[in-house]
Amino acid sequence: MIKRKGVKIAVIGAGLVGSSAAFAIMVSGLSSDLVLVDVRNERAEGEAMDLGDAAAFIKPTNVFAGSLSDCRDADLVIFTAGANQKPGENRLSLLSDNILILKETLPTLLRYCPEAVYLMVTNPVDVLTYAALKISGLPANQLFGSGTVLDTSRFKAELAQYCGVDPRNIHAYIVGEHGDSEVPLWSSANVAGMSLDDFCALKGIKPADRQDIARRVRMAADEIIRRKGATYYAIALAVKRICEAVLRDENSILTVSGMVNGISECCLSLPCVVNGSGRERELAVPMSADEEEALRNSAQVLRLATKNAGF
Repeated sequence: MIKRKGVKIAVIGAGLVGSSAAFAIMVSGLSSDLVLVDVRNERAEGEAMDLGDAAAFIKPTNVFAGSLSDCRDADLVIFTAGANQKPGENRLSLLSDNILILKETLPTLLRYCPEAVYLMVTNPVDVLTYAALKISGLPANQLFGSGTVLDTSRFKAELAQYCGVDPRNIHAYIVGEHGDSEVPLWSSANVAGMSLDDFCALKGIKPADRQDIARRVRMAADEIIRRKGATYYAIALAVKRICEAVLRDENSILTVSGMVNGISECCLSLPCVVNGSGRERELAVPMSADEEEALRNSAQVLRLATKNAGF
């Protein structure tokens, strides 16, 4: 568990996702030192300079660009380095390039900050999380992926819009792959303790079109990428939320990605307790038979991709 007063966070990759995550973290006041590392050092310097210009508006934060050695003694390492998803491309197609970046970078990081909590964000996040665990030898709580935290937020937002309530009053999860085989857990979704169908009946509206909502959640990134070329704001806030849970030792339940009991040779997302030790444990949430089958299918998709990547 992190005990030092000052908190140092390293962001590996200063592209759109990494720099947006750095901005969200800086504004939240989570860190006293924030280092940005990128193979394009001038890009990292520019982002750090831009962020540093906000010094008068935020809690004191030392933001700077550096090399991997400047990550020494970081409390939390956020890995966002890699190629971005292009229009019409799925996340698994990014695998070969981003595995190489991971293999080149992670062993050096481990020399400088072996005790840090590592958060994988680069896509395909589930496969890269599994690869990173194998490359690093770190325990499963210390290194994990952002998983379906963003997908879950999208799911809640869709349900909230349909039901006409605050998204924070929707309790629902997306599990499995952060990608095309993701699984919405309709059987446990609820509004203020009521099932979705009961809430809709109480409000006098027809039950939600589950297939349509699931499709919109699954295709959300594609729709954004088609329009503006990349997604980065919402994932940045998802990263910030995960960092909060770790650095504040919150015991929050988040759908982060990691090794799962009973499912071998891949990482995927289930609701997990996240605290100062990292991803402490997954929760055995109830699922319908159809949801369990869909989760097994998602695991098989990830298992095949992981095998094809050589892990």
